[in-house]
Amino acid sequence: MSQRPARLDPSAEPEPVDPLRVWFRFIRLNRRVLAAVAAELRETGLSIPQFDVLSTLSEREGLTQQDLAGRLYVTKGNVSGLIDRLVEAGLVERRAIPEDRRSHALHLTPTGAELAARGIAAQAAYVARTLGRLEAEELRSFEALVRKWRDLARADSDG
Repeated sequence: MSQRPARLDPSAEPEPVDPLRVWFRFIRLNRRVLAAVAAELRETGLSIPQFDVLSTLSEREGLTQQDLAGRLYVTKGNVSGLIDRLVEAGLVERRAIPEDRRSHALHLTPTGAELAARGIAAQAAYVARTLGRLEAEELRSFEALVRKWRDLARADSDG
C-alpha cells in the first residue's frame, strides 16, 4: 500500500472529508470512551446502565419508570428489571404516587445518592483527562458541532 505524499502547497485546496469515515471514527471513539468509563465505574461497583439510572435520578428524582426509560432512550421493560435490581441493592426506592395507582416515583436512597456522586466524580475525572484537555475554543467548536449533529438527527427521526 502506498501512502499519499504530503501536500507541499499550503494554499492548495484541502482534501474532501468523507462523512462516512468521520462516522466510523466517531463510533470507534465512542466505543473506546465507553470501555474506559465502564472500567472506571466498575471500581465504584456500577455498570454503565446502573450509573445511567442513578445519575439521571440524581438530577431529577420522582420520575416514573416510563419517564426514566424515555430519558435513557430504552424500553420500559429494560428499565424495569434494572430498577428491580437497584431496589434490591438498596440504591433506589419506589414510592407510591397517590393520583396514579399504577405508577411509582423513583427516588435514590442515601446509599444510591452517594454511589451516584462517586460515579459522577469518576466520569468527571475521565473527562478532565481527555476532553478537558482541549483548548477552550476547540471545546466550543466541538460543542457547536455536536449540537448541530444532534439537531439534524432529531429532524431526521421526526421526519
